[in-house]
Amino acid sequence: MQKRLFGTMPDGTPVEQYTLTAGALSCEVLTFGGTLRSLRVPDRTGQVVDVLLGLDRLEDYLSQDKFLGALVGRYANRIGGASFDLNGIHYPLGANDGVNHLHGGAEGYSRRIWTVKEAGEDFLVLTLFSPDGDEGYPGNLSVQVEYRLEETGLTIDYQATADRDTLCNLTSHAYFNLAGHDSGPISRQTIRIPADRYTPTDAGSIPTGELADVAGTPLDLREETPIGAHVDDDFPQLTLAGGYDHNWVLNGETGVLHPAATAYSPDTGLELQVLTTLPGIQFYSGNYLDGCPAGKGGAPYAKRWAFCLETQFFPDSPHHPEFPSAVLKAGETWRHTTVYRFAVR
Repeated sequence: MQKRLFGTMPDGTPVEQYTLTAGALSCEVLTFGGTLRSLRVPDRTGQVVDVLLGLDRLEDYLSQDKFLGALVGRYANRIGGASFDLNGIHYPLGANDGVNHLHGGAEGYSRRIWTVKEAGEDFLVLTLFSPDGDEGYPGNLSVQVEYRLEETGLTIDYQATADRDTLCNLTSHAYFNLAGHDSGPISRQTIRIPADRYTPTDAGSIPTGELADVAGTPLDLREETPIGAHVDDDFPQLTLAGGYDHNWVLNGETGVLHPAATAYSPDTGLELQVLTTLPGIQFYSGNYLDGCPAGKGGAPYAKRWAFCLETQFFPDSPHHPEFPSAVLKAGETWRHTTVYRFAVR
């Protein structure tokens, strides 16, 4: 494990970068936002490829609005109308996505300095305390996230406890490009999501409540499909979102590790398999990466230069009792795992 000063926050707080290694794999994690800054994996020729978008300067992380590589919470994705009701109490939240609440608010966990609880050559344990009323949410929430690097990939273990009933929905907003972070658009890379249904959304990307069948639509990704094959189809859901930016209803059992997605680059031969204990996954095809600061080494990140696979409870679940509940009861532990496993074809 290596540690270095990455930058200093405007208030003088230092931001550290930790480098984890396991065999030929390595990754870099920042205490700012718990951010995954890089993930280096050997391709089919043995050449090491950095498959994550990231930035070289803390100032750029502070100025960007793409949640680049960050841990997001208290509630990942969107809550419609920036409010919810729980136990008969109405809780207004910050509206940072039009009239809606996105990824925990304007100052969500992606913009906090996380505390290092423990660190080793191949693991890093981060903690964060989110006080009662933080961005409008009830209850004091204590969060712990462990990054564990292995020779086959990266595992993220999430834990959280609260002293009042609250919402909890944590995820990683890592941006992947399996041909290399600086290689350009991802249209030739393929995606497979083993899900029979998805949650259609309105113009504000808020689910309608329907659990729609993917069959016969461009959102049927049950077979390996090039990302660029249908992303711009004249299909209302794709038109509204500018491409793929939807939640798929995974077929596996919540709480049990199950397949969530597989991606592949024909250029490097790298295959990424995502497994999770969570009920949903947001596949986002990087439709709005334009305007991102220049990436590592000056890479000009732009539209569809990367994709995200955000494991999660469904967006806007507080307003849809038919969705799996993201309520964390006081005294209980929110515990979920996501695995990013690599192979070479």
